[in-house]
Amino acid sequence: MSTLPIPRGVLLLARGDELVIDRVTGSADDTAGLPCTRATRFQIASISKQMAAAAVLLLAERGALGLADPVSRWLPHSPPDWSRISLHHLLTHTSGLGHWPEYPMIDLGRPVEPDELLAVFAGVPPLFAPGAGWHYSSPGYVLLARAVERASGRPYAAFLAEEVFGPLGMTGSFAGAPAGRVDVAVGHEGGRPVPSWDLATVSMGAGDVWCTGDDLLAWLDVPRRGRLLTPASVALMTTPHAAATRGGEAYGYGCFLGPLAGERAVHHSGDNAGFKAFAAWLPDSDRRLVVLANQAEVDPVLLGGLLAAR
Repeated sequence: MSTLPIPRGVLLLARGDELVIDRVTGSADDTAGLPCTRATRFQIASISKQMAAAAVLLLAERGALGLADPVSRWLPHSPPDWSRISLHHLLTHTSGLGHWPEYPMIDLGRPVEPDELLAVFAGVPPLFAPGAGWHYSSPGYVLLARAVERASGRPYAAFLAEEVFGPLGMTGSFAGAPAGRVDVAVGHEGGRPVPSWDLATVSMGAGDVWCTGDDLLAWLDVPRRGRLLTPASVALMTTPHAAATRGGEAYGYGCFLGPLAGERAVHHSGDNAGFKAFAAWLPDSDRRLVVLANQAEVDPVLLGGLLAAR
């Protein structure tokens, strides 16, 4: 265990159905003096994009929307230059929309009315034509969450609770602001609590989900065992649709596809204010990795590599 340093959070490694590393350590909330436990919920940050992708695929299976649908079908007041952007482009980060650095006018910690937020996104020209490149884009996943709301007729957080977390038995998971829930970790940086980003509007669909370590481990059974989605949808999620700009990896729907510890892996990391996260499935050895930390200084990707090497 000494080779797996983590000041506060959860480390899980499963091989097949056997849990071979199970570590819970540190404080969930320094101010309240609460320790991390197996019931503690952490922000999983950008791993939330996998849940957004699953929500879109579920609605596509039902014929409620199409992956080739233009964004304008679900966001009728979108600008003309979005007319060629499809839901597929948003899912694969090939829409041309920017990431948060391209929208410095947005304060990630301040709630923003949905129409105001979309107006800010629309006010920045795309970086390239849809399908002509790859650029990681959390705003693109915010748009996907809005599309899920319109296609389902339900709030996004409610759709995830009823259609994703419930069927998978992820009883400790939810999306959005904590709103008085118990067993919720507080993010820390430099050993001090830090304010959370807004998860109800600004990060909806892109980084808004909270999970326990066990729930996130169960989530990895979606690609591993074909739970929740049809085989065709799992294949779409884990197909390398676009080459990512880092380390020879590719991007599917809500997940990176590339090597980890010398093996094929389906994975994603997460980075919110005071939180770091990593989840991966290595199909060749049937290993699943989960790292959840409420400490900004943790490097979950590096830690995931150390775990995977075991």
